[in-house]
Amino acid sequence: MTKTAVITGGTGGMGMATARILGTDHRIVLADLDQARIDAAVAELSASGIDVSGSVCDITDRASVDRLMAVAEAGGHHVRAVVHTAGVSPQMGSAQFVARINAIGTVNVTQAFLARAGEGDALVNVASVAGHSIPKVLVPTGAFPKAESDPAEFEKIVVRRSRVLGKKLQSGLAYSFSKAFVIWYSRKQAAAFGARGARIVSVSPGSFDTAMGKLEADHGASELLKFSAIKRFGKPEEVAAVLAFCASETPGYLTGTDILVDGGTRAGQEFKKR
Repeated sequence: MTKTAVITGGTGGMGMATARILGTDHRIVLADLDQARIDAAVAELSASGIDVSGSVCDITDRASVDRLMAVAEAGGHHVRAVVHTAGVSPQMGSAQFVARINAIGTVNVTQAFLARAGEGDALVNVASVAGHSIPKVLVPTGAFPKAESDPAEFEKIVVRRSRVLGKKLQSGLAYSFSKAFVIWYSRKQAAAFGARGARIVSVSPGSFDTAMGKLEADHGASELLKFSAIKRFGKPEEVAAVLAFCASETPGYLTGTDILVDGGTRAGQEFKKR
């Protein structure tokens, strides 16, 4: 049975870089909202000898995510790993939009994979250093369980809390909350995955040289370099190496935790305060 890895947001910089690594021993299924982007990415990876296909998927729609998994499993294939890179940044939409894509999308992908996960399988959710940087007193952690039970109410609470620092920073704050949620939710689901012999981790990138990273360069991402130990944006291949390792079968005891890949940004922030 061929091992399959599904990569959401697979046509982006991190997704493509991860596909090149996992594609050495996995069949790859890329997921994205745009068929044209999927076709271009599949053609590029296929030219490198990778067994790859693609499927349009809206991660905010659980039925769409289930269809993605069914497509990946067609022909008797087993989805051994999912790398969930799909997400949006503050400049890409409203606070509600950011919360829905980043948080509710993560719930849908996590639950769809959990339903079919087995021994040795792994899910890697992409969070962000922003999820670590926000003061905990501001984070609406008490509302996080509602992302599963009442998504609409969860979004309302995040939007309302995101107004605390003013309209200008609302989407940015919602982004930080949504990524704090990804970190929290990945920890919360560790026991459920473990009961199936599977693993779940989150990875928190800092400032990276991707299309999304460039979009945020003048809106805080470049400022983070003042705190970082490595004074440059990260390369997609550098975070992809961590994502692919976490998704591989090698780190069999790694689960329920978050891994910072931020060039030492969080450490710099912490010790500068001290």
